[in-house]
Amino acid sequence: MGKKMSEYDFVVRAIKKLRKPPYKGIHTVYTGFNQAFKEYFDKNPIESTNKLAEEGKIAIRPVRGGVMLYLPEEAPAPRGSANALRKILEDEDEPEEEPAKPKHEVTEEDEGDDELIILGPAESKENQ
Repeated sequence: MGKKMSEYDFVVRAIKKLRKPPYKGIHTVYTGFNQAFKEYFDKNPIESTNKLAEEGKIAIRPVRGGVMLYLPEEAPAPRGSANALRKILEDEDEPEEEPAKPKHEVTEEDEGDDELIILGPAESKENQ
């Protein structure tokens, strides 16, 4: 096999060679990446890929049945709490929406009136 490549080089090479356009990443289970990594390095790929992700060398996104591996510059924006937190904390650039108006405008005559207001019969197939 020649000189053994590093875990990082193996992962980057796998991402580039196993992805199917137009997709930028690879599914670790469905592409066979996990099995290939185990055979080549005789170790758990999850620990190694998590370490590479913590170092910012690759990006990992959880998906059904496993995870997707991406090159950091090609990874989609994260969903979930990190993205939600960013949205919550960002400055408000957009004006707030006006609250929806009720279908029946409340008038001064209605104020304090506890009566039930009947708007009319509901539409039914018989009435159409």
